[in-house]
Amino acid sequence: MAYVISDDCVSCGTCAAECPAEAISEGDGKYVIDADSCLDCGTCEAACPTGAISAE
Repeated sequence: MAYVISDDCVSCGTCAAECPAEAISEGDGKYVIDADSCLDCGTCEAACPTGAISAE
């Protein structure tokens, strides 16, 4: 089960910097998580200052 980033994302990049799998990249208006690369570790969810990341 991969994590997803909601529209609450403010594109700060904190999640991408913390992701050990480098599964997060800047998308169109918000960051996105590559579900195939996601390790389901939850590091991004804990790092997100706006709470925009949750388990799918």
